[in-house]
Amino acid sequence: MSTMLADHTTLGLGGPAKAFLTAHSTDELVRLVTEADRTGERVLVLGGGSNLVVADDGFPGTVILVDSKGVTSTEAGADPKTGEEVVLLRVDAGVEWDPLVARTVEEGLNGIEFLSGIPGRVGSTPIQNVGAYGQDVSQTIREVLVLDRATGDLVTMSNADCGFTYRDSAFKGHDRYVVCEVVFEMRRGPLSRPVRYAEVARAMGVDAGKRVPLAQAREVVLRLRRGKGMVIDASDPDTRSAGSFFTNPILSPREYADFRARAVERLGPDAEIPGHPDEAGNVKLSAAWLIDRAGFTKGYGGGPARISGKHTLALTNPGGATTADLLDLAREVRAGVEKAFGVRLVNEPVMVGVGL
Repeated sequence: MSTMLADHTTLGLGGPAKAFLTAHSTDELVRLVTEADRTGERVLVLGGGSNLVVADDGFPGTVILVDSKGVTSTEAGADPKTGEEVVLLRVDAGVEWDPLVARTVEEGLNGIEFLSGIPGRVGSTPIQNVGAYGQDVSQTIREVLVLDRATGDLVTMSNADCGFTYRDSAFKGHDRYVVCEVVFEMRRGPLSRPVRYAEVARAMGVDAGKRVPLAQAREVVLRLRRGKGMVIDASDPDTRSAGSFFTNPILSPREYADFRARAVERLGPDAEIPGHPDEAGNVKLSAAWLIDRAGFTKGYGGGPARISGKHTLALTNPGGATTADLLDLAREVRAGVEKAFGVRLVNEPVMVGVGL
């Protein structure tokens, strides 16, 4: 009996796998991928399925579920800038992400506390450069152990080797590397990293740049995420999603000027138009704002798939949708935003056997 990938994705979508195997360790993961490559079999390496959109036809090859569980820590001296003790966490790719965050908070290790509540497994975090609320994993990852399928070798890639940018890395968009283990450089101390995100600062009643108790940082982030349907809850159909479906567009100054002119023409001169300058001199927009102002409000959807009732960035399968239904909605939203504002949204989840 074939395994349905819908049972292994947070969207609850995806057809059958030709073969389905589980890797319980790094050695087993390397062996299974290498054996499949040797025979010319197509391979899909699967973690928590929280960032995947899989075709209704499924995957015509071998799916390898990564279920390795190892976590080890090494004391690495003091940070010369802060005096905090540096702790290196080596984590297997199959470790569940949010329980790892909870463990670091309980053990008084800061560095990933604002990434609480994100579903999935550790192996996917460097691929997507997972981030939220002003923090992303590239700020903490020291190195990544990967299987280089082109050579068959295990290779340690430094942070610089990973090519991290906004929701992107050297791993995303191709399947040469299989993430096996990730080393995070944490700091021991009772306080969080500085609060960078205005919404979090407001919720905590502190100024941006302040540090807060780790447990408070985690608690507030979880509350904010739950309010947006971004914490998996089997009883809440709004959480049956792949998280944010579109990335926040980044525009050059000239592109931003063109966008702003169109936005003023559409919404009027008094409209609040967001734009957040980055270190490279570009401007990051809010994809959620674009979607909402283009007419796609919370709960929108004329078919089985719909926009979350809690957050316009999440496209959901409340029950009975297919991948085709979800992509029809995604294309409608993308086309509507482009028509309204001249900005083309880019999907954040990885597409398997489908595309926009």
